[in-house]
Amino acid sequence: MGGDGGGGWSTLGDIRALEQKAKEALQKAKEAPQDGNRNVFISFATEDMNEVNLLRGQAKNDKSDIEFNDHSVREPYNSERAEYIKRKIAERIQRTSTTVVYLSANTAQSQWVKWEVDKSRELGKRVIAVHSGANLQGGKPAWLPKDIKVVPWSKLSDEL
Repeated sequence: MGGDGGGGWSTLGDIRALEQKAKEALQKAKEAPQDGNRNVFISFATEDMNEVNLLRGQAKNDKSDIEFNDHSVREPYNSERAEYIKRKIAERIQRTSTTVVYLSANTAQSQWVKWEVDKSRELGKRVIAVHSGANLQGGKPAWLPKDIKVVPWSKLSDEL
């Protein structure tokens, strides 16, 4: 019985290489969608919550594989809690692959939606804008970058 200590696990370099592989595997698992679902951060003006909830419900009924991760903000953009809220939202955006911006007549006035779009792009996330109905009513907000694709909500899963 006993061994000669061979097998390659005795060197520090081998342990570090194994450690690095484990870290990479954990990071990939964190970034990968769970249960085959695509994790999406949805950005919308608080005034649009009811409509967004209806559209989310429709996606669930259609057995969509999109998991929505939204955190509507009712605090004023310049409130005392704004920095804390921004940190928490940034953490949520970081855990997703795509930010979906719901466009409505209220979107252009929402400083939170603008901030979420800017933060998503800063974090290297894909941003797609969606609207209800076949055609966008009222146009895109002036602050929305021109390179962001705009699609009807019904076509969102085709874009993800």
